Amino acid sequence: TVFTSLNHDMTLTEFKFIWYMEYSHRMWGRVVGLAYILPAAYFWRKGWLSRPMKGRVLALCGLVCFQGLLGWYMVKSGLEEKPDSYDIPRVSQYRLAAHLGSALVLYSASLWTGLSLLLPRHKLPETHQLLRLRQFAHGTTALIFLTALSGAFVAGLDAGLVYNSFPKMGERWIPDDLLAFSPVLRNIFENPTTVQFDHRILGIASVTAVTALYLFSRKIPLPRRTRMAVTALLAVACVQ
Repeated sequence: TVFTSLNHDMTLTEFKFIWYMEYSHRMWGRVVGLAYILPAAYFWRKGWLSRPMKGRVLALCGLVCFQGLLGWYMVKSGLEEKPDSYDIPRVSQYRLAAHLGSALVLYSASLWTGLSLLLPRHKLPETHQLLRLRQFAHGTTALIFLTALSGAFVAGLDAGLVYNSFPKMGERWIPDDLLAFSPVLRNIFENPTTVQFDHRILGIASVTAVTALYLFSRKIPLPRRTRMAVTALLAVACVQ
């Protein structure tokens, strides 16, 4: 179906390229799984894991397996025949967002666990400013995560092809077809125009939040490592 409706002029060499891309992605995912599970089993057997760490290791290994299952479930949605649909065959944007979201959770949890073991935690006085900074950082993290998930919907719907001008979308700040679908809630997840619009707004909001977090952190006496992390966050947000 994909070949006849979308890539009917594809050569064998071009097909081999995307096939090996997909195959490499799957093999790399399995290598990641082994890199988690085999050392975890070895450390567990040696008795090197504390009771809290055992729970965390089990959760991470389970998340690795769930991530692979979710990837298969996502790809499956792009191979199903849809006799009543004349749209280009593509994977479900919902499953794509779930696959990306679980990958981000897995990566973040792995990084957090690794850094917790490698770097001692700073003992800082729980001042009002520090508590506000921590809350602000958590809120910014949630906003960035939501922005990334909205990017998965953009990719799943090819919404990036709808408008290619910025900051306006075409000739308007707010496009006419922003709420073209009914019921209204469908637009957030299925209308390419709305999905791109939301991703733009969330992206701008994320950069603004990161900048504000950086400026707020400059007013607080922080350890060098924390200050470097906030500065690096701002730099990466600007590059992104």
